[in-house]
Amino acid sequence: MPEQSFQTFAGFPYIPDPSLLSTNIAILGIPAFAVYPGETAHSFDAPDAIRMESNRYPEDPEAWDFDLGGTLRDLCGGKVVDCGNLPFHPDNFQMNRDRIQKTIKQTLKTETTPVVLGGDDSIPIPVLAAFEEEDPFYILQLDAHIDWRDEVKGLREGYSSTMRRASEMPWVQGIVQVGARGMGSARTEEYQAALAYGAKLITAREFHQNGIEVVLNAIPAGSRCFLTIDFDVLDPSIMPAVGAPTPGGLLYQETVDLIHHLSRQVTLIGASLVELVPSADIHQLGTNTAMRIAWNLIAATACLN
Repeated sequence: MPEQSFQTFAGFPYIPDPSLLSTNIAILGIPAFAVYPGETAHSFDAPDAIRMESNRYPEDPEAWDFDLGGTLRDLCGGKVVDCGNLPFHPDNFQMNRDRIQKTIKQTLKTETTPVVLGGDDSIPIPVLAAFEEEDPFYILQLDAHIDWRDEVKGLREGYSSTMRRASEMPWVQGIVQVGARGMGSARTEEYQAALAYGAKLITAREFHQNGIEVVLNAIPAGSRCFLTIDFDVLDPSIMPAVGAPTPGGLLYQETVDLIHHLSRQVTLIGASLVELVPSADIHQLGTNTAMRIAWNLIAATACLN
């Protein structure tokens, strides 16, 4: 077993070399990819904050979990590993991109599903690009913003352009976006571009009115799906630890229910959890919520179906 210098998620085994994987799920921390000029990597410490929260009470993986109907250790033992964090170079985005894509491709070659802990919302861009040689799939994005900016400050791969760049990837079969509300990264041009592409936009209001079925009906049963969650999709009452908290967001139980139902309807081929800002947290509420969503996602994907 390789020497371990940090706490893995929920105490899962540490396998830093993705080419050696032989499990259902590989957790991978990506602290950052591309940062806008004049800004810092605001979610850089999120992967380890989520891991630390999953180990706050060491007995938790062995305790009965009413979200899962069993213990995490019993359900997922031998099925999940943690690959640690990728290094980040603040001045060389190409190096970051190459490293991210190479690692995800290595993971996919072992038929292991990657679950990425971010980091900001630029990270899904190179992650999704790594699926170029895979079969086509849908993207389900949970986010308060639609992220269709073409560029910001000269950068076309920042956190406001995630779905715009994804729409340019031929292997992406379709995009479903849930949770938009209020003002955000969508100008009129970006909104119109999303509609012209054919993205299915389900606002937070529509989700609250119609429930998870409106999302499940938008993704064909039996399809392949990549799930990306920007934590600002959640209501600030349970997720204060984001850069742009906006009222009217999704709540914990409905988010977890959506994850579990989705995992039974489609084949989840990967996931990313991004935009947790630990420095903005209140009494670790946001970090705990992020950890519990990650916990449920891992269990639903690797262990319950």
